[in-house]
This record gives sequence, C-alpha cells and structure tokens, in this order.
Amino acid sequence: MSDQIQRFLFDQTNVRGEIVTLSSAYHEVLDRHAYPPAVNQLLGELLAAVALLTDTVKLDGTLSIEVRGQGELSLLMAESNPGGELRAIARIADGGALPSEHASFRDLVGDGQIVITLDPRGGNRYQGVVALDHDTLSGCLEAYFSQSEQLPTRLWLAADGERAGGLLLQRLPDASQNQDVDAWERSVHLADTIKPEELLGLEQREVLYRLYHEETVRVFEPKALRFGCTCSRERMSSGLLTLGGAELRDILREQGEINTQCHFCHTKYHYTAADIESLLDNPDAPSPTIH
Repeated sequence: MSDQIQRFLFDQTNVRGEIVTLSSAYHEVLDRHAYPPAVNQLLGELLAAVALLTDTVKLDGTLSIEVRGQGELSLLMAESNPGGELRAIARIADGGALPSEHASFRDLVGDGQIVITLDPRGGNRYQGVVALDHDTLSGCLEAYFSQSEQLPTRLWLAADGERAGGLLLQRLPDASQNQDVDAWERSVHLADTIKPEELLGLEQREVLYRLYHEETVRVFEPKALRFGCTCSRERMSSGLLTLGGAELRDILREQGEINTQCHFCHTKYHYTAADIESLLDNPDAPSPTIH
C-alpha cells in the first residue's frame, strides 16, 4: 500500500474530503525511536492528521501540530512540508513511567493544548491554539477547525503500529453551488460507519467506494508522501547560537567540543572549538561542513 494522500469532492455540493494512508513513512519514524505501542499508535494518528491538514489548507510551506500535554507524554509533534515529507517525535514526561500498552489519548496527554503552526514560504507565520478538551486527537483537531477556521470539519484517524490512515471531510462556506442540502449530514453519517481496520487495510478508492458508492464522487490524482527531515547544519547552528557565547564556551571548556543530533532523524552534528568561535564571530555566515 502506497504512502499517499488523495483529494475528493462530491459533485454539485460544497463538501470536499481527503484520505491518507501511510506505511513506509510511518515505519521510518518508529524505526528511529523505541516508543511504547500506545505512543506508536498516537504518533501514527498525528502523522495522518498533519498530512490531511497540510493538504486541506493548501499551504505552500511547513505545517506542524504540537500536542503539549501534562500527562504521560509532555510532547507529540508532527510536521509536513509541500514536498510531501513528514516527520514526527514524541517525548515522555520527565520522571514519568512508560505509558502502558492500552493507555488512552487522555492518559497519554492529560490536560494541555494543541498548537498548530503554519509557516508559509512567503508571508507571515500563523499559530492557532486549542485546548485538549476532547478524548481523542481527532476531536481536538475538529475543535481547532471550528474555532480557528470556522469550517465544519470531521476527521477519522487510525493507526496500529504498522499502518496509519485518516479521512477528513469539510463543508465549505460557499453554498452557491450546493444543490444537495443534505450532502454534509449524509457524507458524515456514512463516514461514521468506517472501521479502523478498513481505513488501514483497504486501498483508498475501495474505502471511498465502500462509503460513497451511491454518491457522485470526483476523485483526484493522489500525491505521494514520504519521511523527510528538515534538519540541517545551518538550523542546528542557529539553535546553538540561542544558548549564547558564555554557555557555549563553558561547554567547550568542559568537553572540548560540542556534539548534538536531530531528535527527529538522529543525524549527528559535530562542532570543534574553532567552529563555535567562527559561529559567534559570524552568526550570519554559512555554516562549515559537517565533520
């Protein structure tokens, strides 16, 4: 089953949708970490969600979803870019026990908030924040759309540690072309019948046929998705500079060098004392090559 997202719409209505399936990209994320099964499942749902949201808002830039919780997990984050690259990470709370296999979304995140960041290539960065007031990730994201986008939106998310999938339906504000006043309620009602194993195990067109074979559905060409990390030596250097010269020199006195790595893909970056001094003297200069 390919990693891809597919857009569809119901002709002569103001209802549109997206369906996503992930396998290889999901495995790439999990293979780089050793998370408990419950965390793996939630990360899969988050990966599916970030792909759906990126395609839905048609952002020419990076979109990230951060779940900042006070439960067994302190952070879940997934990111997508226009090239169809996805990455994600989870962080277990300091001093916390490993989440149990059957931990619920509420057990994992507790109270907190979801922060959705849209960072276009050109234009202003935008952040939307919504409280974790629902018992599922999909419920919290639906609340975000209701609050920030003011568009009726429904999501169905599933993951099992092997595959991840998601379905999104949205009712657009322009009703001038809508010739079916019951289209939204009917499409949501039918989508509510989808089972997680169907969303994960069936091809996308099979899912759409299973749900909407009595509707007139226009399906567009799928877009390929894959794992990809946006880390770079330049970005890592910028992060180090935020520590300040005094702290960086203290680290060098203790360790003689600075070694760091990307939390998403585990790429390692090495800095000698000369590298750090060059950064401090010329913070806007291109970073030296990786050692």
